[in-house]
Amino acid sequence: MLQRMNTRPTIVVIGAGIAGASAAFTLAERADVVLLEREGQAGYHTTGRSAATYVETYGDPVIRGLTRASHGFLSAPPPGFADVPLVRPLGEVNIGRPDQVDRLDQVFAANHAYTDGLQRLDGEETRKLVPYLAPDYVAGSVYEPNAQAIEVDALHQGYLRGLRLLGGRLVTNAGLTAIERRDGQWHLALGGEAIRADMVIDAAGAWADEVAAMAGLQPVGLMPKRRTACIVDVPGGGDSAGLPMVNDIDDRFYAKPEGGRLMLSPADETPVAPQDVQPEDLDVAVAVDRFEQATGRPVERVGRRWAGLRTFAFDRVPVVGPDPDVESFGWLAGQGGIGIMTAPAMARLIAGLMLDGEVPADLPVSAAAIAPLRCRLPNAVSESSF
Repeated sequence: MLQRMNTRPTIVVIGAGIAGASAAFTLAERADVVLLEREGQAGYHTTGRSAATYVETYGDPVIRGLTRASHGFLSAPPPGFADVPLVRPLGEVNIGRPDQVDRLDQVFAANHAYTDGLQRLDGEETRKLVPYLAPDYVAGSVYEPNAQAIEVDALHQGYLRGLRLLGGRLVTNAGLTAIERRDGQWHLALGGEAIRADMVIDAAGAWADEVAAMAGLQPVGLMPKRRTACIVDVPGGGDSAGLPMVNDIDDRFYAKPEGGRLMLSPADETPVAPQDVQPEDLDVAVAVDRFEQATGRPVERVGRRWAGLRTFAFDRVPVVGPDPDVESFGWLAGQGGIGIMTAPAMARLIAGLMLDGEVPADLPVSAAAIAPLRCRLPNAVSESSF
C-alpha cells in the first residue's frame, strides 16, 4: 500500500466532476495530486446538471449511510471552504396516489427510525404543504422536513479551490491518449504532456469503464442513463420560494423549487452510451403529462430543458476502491445520481481504501459492499435486469 512509501505519493485523479474534485481535495492532504478533466471546464457533464438535494431516505442502506456521513461536512465545511452555506432548507414531500398508500407506509417504516423528523401525512396535510397538488390525486405522503438543497457550484468550486491551496493541480482539456503501467508506476499521456504517478483514481463518471480499458483493466459494467429536466411555472401562479420538493413515491416524476419556478423531471433512466447527452422531446412531454395529472392543471409553457447522465453499477451501489488486478488503480464511479450529497464521505472512503487499505472507522459501509470485485463475480447481473 502507498502509505508505506517514504515520500508523498503522486496521484492522478481522472475526471473533475464532484467525485474527482472531492477525492483530489481529500487526497491532497497526504499526496501530490493532479486532477485531469478532458472538457474545458470541470463538472461540465453530470455535476453541473444535477437536482442537488440532500435526502436521507433515498437509496439502499449503503447509500443512506454515506449520505448521513456527509452531512457534517455539508453543514459545517472547513473554514474558508466556501463563501456561502453549502446547504439550505428545502424539505421533500414524497407523494402517493390512493393506489400507492402501501408504498408510502413501507418507505416510512423503513426510514423513520434514523431520519430525524420524518412524518407520514394524509392527503389534506400534504396539500397544506403543497397547495398546487390536486385533491383527488394525493392520498398522502412521507414528508422529510430536514431535506436540504445543496449549492452545487459552491461545493464543487470549494473542492477545486481547496485542491489548489493544498498544492494540487487541475488540468482541463486533458485528452488522455494512453495509460500504461511500467516500472512500478503509471505513465499517462495527454497531448504534449506526460505524467508519471504512483496511483490513478478513475472518477470519469460515464466514461470510467473506458478509462479502465485504456489502462488495460477489465470494466465493471457501468451503465450511463439519461435523466431529463425542464423548467415550468408553479401551477396556479406564484413563486416557488418556500415550497418543498415534491417526489412521486415510485419515482415517476419530481418537482423542485428553482429560481421562483419549478424544475420538473420525469425521473427517466434511459440507457445511453457515454456522451454529451441532450434532452428528448418525448421525455419532456412525459414529465409534463405526469405533472398535469398530479396537479389537475395544464402546464402553460416549458422553459429551459436539459439532460444529464446518471451512471449505475449492476446493483445500483457505487464502485469504490482498488481494482482487484492492480491495486494502485482505484475506482470511484457508479454514483447513480447520489454523487453530490455523498461526496464528502465518498472522498474519505476512496482515500482510506487506497492510502490505508481500509474504510475509515466512522463510515458505515463495508469495503466488500462497494468493491469493484463484486461487479465481476458470477452473481453480478446484467444491466437488462434492473
